[in-house]
Amino acid sequence: MNDRTALVTGANKGIGKHLAHLLAAEGLTVYVGARDPERGQRAVDEIGAGARLLVLDVTDPDGIARAAARVDRLDVLVNNAGISPSLATPTTTGVEEYRRTYETNVFGVVEVTNAFLPALRRSPHPRIVNVSSGTASLTWSTQPNPQFTPGSGGAAAYRSSKAALNALTVLYAQTLAEDGIKVNALAPGLRATDLNPRAATSGGDPAEAARGALRLALLPDDGPTGGFFSWDGTPVPW
Repeated sequence: MNDRTALVTGANKGIGKHLAHLLAAEGLTVYVGARDPERGQRAVDEIGAGARLLVLDVTDPDGIARAAARVDRLDVLVNNAGISPSLATPTTTGVEEYRRTYETNVFGVVEVTNAFLPALRRSPHPRIVNVSSGTASLTWSTQPNPQFTPGSGGAAAYRSSKAALNALTVLYAQTLAEDGIKVNALAPGLRATDLNPRAATSGGDPAEAARGALRLALLPDDGPTGGFFSWDGTPVPW
């Protein structure tokens, strides 16, 4: 063990859980952020030494404040919690689906990041990783790319929320540069998680995406900030 700490939101399953495993293996104390205490505790028990349960619903400002009060210093924040309610196009997506999606994928990231900034500022090498999506890249959505076939307007609420998250990644990186806080976004690739039906049947290994997130979480001091990177470390165009 070392004295570094990390928080991964939505860490009781999927990419977040794999990442919590990896961070704990690196010797960090890892706060496993989970809405459901029972599921979160099961994940903590599976991860083992170094894992700590932190009950955290990213859509609950009061709960976020309570969680932040429990963490004195934080070296790594991974905003991993996210939802994709449907694969609908913008013409068939109701406004309520956008509101629900943005509440978790955008507003929740803002609430959590701002609440934990005091703890991050106490770290000598603070890092923030925002788990985004390659499908949020406007360039990849309109041109050939390595991850998916462009030209579809599906999953409009999810993809537009992640595009907004990308913008926030840049703005946070610029704002926090003087504090030495590096902020980057990750395109994890299509992974076999319960994010949506397409992901669930994709066969993509979540652990592979988690290794990409780990790289950004443990960046050296000369590493990038305000960037968007694929799980394999290659840059993704905005």
